[in-house]
Amino acid sequence: MRCHGCGAERELAAGERVGFREACEGCGRDLHVCKNCRFHDPSAYNECREPNAERVSDREQANRCEYYVPLAAGRRDEMDAGGARSELDALFKKP
Repeated sequence: MRCHGCGAERELAAGERVGFREACEGCGRDLHVCKNCRFHDPSAYNECREPNAERVSDREQANRCEYYVPLAAGRRDEMDAGGARSELDALFKKP
């Protein structure tokens, strides 16, 4: 997984969970937060793709969400519009 704050990577064993109070060794920020979860989606209702999750007001603070699943490092595409456009152009090359 990758810390949302500093980008430090942490390797998790299969099935390993991130505790509610765990913090990043690099920057000290909480790890069990929405922004580190694979269900976090700012464009979704309640900013979460898990429909049963309770509302969390601060997505950068530790929470006790039972649906939390650590986001694998490199899984969330955080590119600018130009980067996305160039990838789409490469995918749909015009002859």
